[in-house]
Amino acid sequence: MLNNWVVAPTCLPLVRRRCHACASDRFRASGRFRVNANHKVIDAWLLVLCTGCGDTAKLTLLERVNVRSVRPELLDLLHANDPALTAELLQDPGVQRRNRIALDWAGAWRLDTGGSDHLDREVIDVSVRFAARIPVRPERLVAEGCGLSRAEVARLAEEGKLISAVRLGSRISGDFTFTLKR
Repeated sequence: MLNNWVVAPTCLPLVRRRCHACASDRFRASGRFRVNANHKVIDAWLLVLCTGCGDTAKLTLLERVNVRSVRPELLDLLHANDPALTAELLQDPGVQRRNRIALDWAGAWRLDTGGSDHLDREVIDVSVRFAARIPVRPERLVAEGCGLSRAEVARLAEEGKLISAVRLGSRISGDFTFTLKR
């Protein structure tokens, strides 16, 4: 029987970026957007707040874009400060690259295993699905979901009792499956 686990976000991740006013390197998304139009061009930013001093920084979303080329639904969401749009844009690789930021997911996600009835079986087949692009080591998920230590997970993989197509020691953010034989 295949068990389905889900790695789901619990809140917005912190933004890793150096603050120009203090020594902090973490910002939290305020959930607010700033939109500025100048004749036929538009600029849009996501506002983030420094966790150290509270200073505001802007993450560029749109820069000198023709107003007609922006979807009206997107403009409505920007003006409404939509929280779902904030989460979507923070995870967008283009926005991260343009603003030279990274996301800090520490404490911002959880693993839903659907209960502990799978722990007493001899063979466990698990499909892990990511609800968002959260970089996590698969061995950490296996350890947390099966109630094992990470060293024990590494030992089981070495002995061939933990089988997966992905490398267990490297961070991934995409779906994978594994089989655990006890």
